[in-house]
Amino acid sequence: MFFRPMVHLKSAREIEKLRASADLVGRTLAEVARHIQPGVTTAALDEVAETFIRDHGATPAFKGHRAGDNVFPASLCVSVDDAVVHGIPGDEELREGQLLSIDCGVVLNGFIGDSAYTFPVGEISDEAQELCLVTYESLLAGIEQARPGNRVGDIGHAVSQRCAGYGVVRELCGHGVGRELWEEPQVPNYGKPGRGRKLKRGLTICIEPMVNIGTADVTTDADGWTVRTADGSLSAHYEHMVAVQKDGPETLSTFAYIEEVIDAPYHKAQVTNG
Repeated sequence: MFFRPMVHLKSAREIEKLRASADLVGRTLAEVARHIQPGVTTAALDEVAETFIRDHGATPAFKGHRAGDNVFPASLCVSVDDAVVHGIPGDEELREGQLLSIDCGVVLNGFIGDSAYTFPVGEISDEAQELCLVTYESLLAGIEQARPGNRVGDIGHAVSQRCAGYGVVRELCGHGVGRELWEEPQVPNYGKPGRGRKLKRGLTICIEPMVNIGTADVTTDADGWTVRTADGSLSAHYEHMVAVQKDGPETLSTFAYIEEVIDAPYHKAQVTNG
C-alpha cells in the first residue's frame, strides 16, 4: 500500500505566527543589505544576520541544521555568482558586479521564517539583471497558482514557463513550512498543470525558483552543502512563504524592507506582490 507523507494544514493562529517569523526574515535581509558592498566578506554578512536575529528574540534556523553527516555552520546561506544555494559564509570578499543570493531562516516562538533574495553587488551586467528579473517574475507567477483546488504541478508549470530559455534547477525545490524548516509537500519549479498534490486552504509553503543562465544541471562542492551550476554560469534565487487561503494565495514574507534599502530597478516595479 502507498502512503503519502503527512501535510499539516495550518490554523489562522498558526499562520499569524508564521507571518511574524517571515517578517523578521525580511527585516534581517534588509539589515544585511545595508552592508553589501565590494570588499565585505560573506562571513561578516553572516555575523550581521545572526546578531540581528538573536537581538529580536529568535534563533537562526539554518545554523546547526543537519543533512546526513553534514552540519550547516552559519546563519545564512550565502551563494555567489555560480553558487545556486547553500553557500557557506567565509573569508571571501565581495567584488563589484557579482550576484549574491542570500537565504535566511529564523525560528521565532516555535515557527519558521524562510525567505531568499538575490542582491547585486554594485553595478551588475544587463545579462545578470535579466536573470534576476526572470527569476523574480517566475516566483510571482508560481505564487499566483497557490489557490485551493489547484495542484503543486500548477505552481511548477507557471515557474518554468516564465523561465523559458533558462536552466530551471530540478534537483532542488520548494517545500512546506511550519514548525519544521522543511515540511511536506515538495514544491518543484517544474511540473504539469493539474498534476501533483492538491492545494488546500491552510497549506503553507515556500516557493523558491532557482534559475541559471546556462544549464539546469548542478554539482555539489566538497563541503557537502554548496550547490553550483555545472557549467559555471550565473544563478539567481528568490523565495517567499505563501499561505493558501480561501480567496487565493497570501504571501507571508515580504521584500518591502529590502527594496527600501537597495536599488533594484530591474524588478522594483514588481514588488507589489512581494
